Amino acid sequence: MSDAPVSPGAALFPGIDQDGLIRLQKLLATSGVASRRKCEELMLAGEVEVDGEVVTRLGTKVDPTVAVIRVSGKRLPPISASVYLVLNKPTGVVSTMSDPEGRPTLTDYVSDRPERLFHVGRLDTDTDGLILLTNDGDFAQRLAHPSYEVEKTYVAQVAGAVDKNTVKTLLDGVTLDDGPVEVRRARVISTTADRGIVELVIHEGRNRIVRRLLAEIGHPVQKLTRTAIGPVEIGRLKKGDLRELTLDEVGSLLDTAGL
Repeated sequence: MSDAPVSPGAALFPGIDQDGLIRLQKLLATSGVASRRKCEELMLAGEVEVDGEVVTRLGTKVDPTVAVIRVSGKRLPPISASVYLVLNKPTGVVSTMSDPEGRPTLTDYVSDRPERLFHVGRLDTDTDGLILLTNDGDFAQRLAHPSYEVEKTYVAQVAGAVDKNTVKTLLDGVTLDDGPVEVRRARVISTTADRGIVELVIHEGRNRIVRRLLAEIGHPVQKLTRTAIGPVEIGRLKKGDLRELTLDEVGSLLDTAGL
């Protein structure tokens, strides 16, 4: 038996040799991109890039823990021990991992997981919807930083009828006491004489910014849900349920975070 050290990646992914390398088409196939034959066809067609260079030579080996790989333009996340999760947080749950007042926290939903998890940004206690959890500290810190401008989509039930003028007011920009707010997209989902439902996309994370924004234009929020963070959508994820992000979702967020 060889005494040569085994690459850390070998414990995380089958097919990695003692030098920490793996054949590119095997990595793509095992990651679920496509069948081995189809992955070879993608390489030969110039659809696979490694560290910015198109790779067409079959049998090329890469280090899957550090290589930046793209297939047809989509980022394939590196192989690592990091986990990336999304929780549909119910109303009343505090967006922290512990709470001195004994209120429900995010930990209540991941207590069976072995990783030490961080939450990416926060979500108001009285707001439900998507929040990301990870053990990748750099990822969490960057995505929460306003300079990376990760888009967040909210659906708000508000007091008062809403119409295209409401949307125009939001898109024109509203200034709060701590500065202007940029709404990138907005639309009316439904409205009655005394209540409306609006969807809006912002990239900021200032405290209670959506509630303050809508109150400022005369439509106090009655119920608020975050339905998407970047490419990660709520879909059919039920309140209190958790799932792992897909490879496409992780790859897109890693690009957004510059990782």
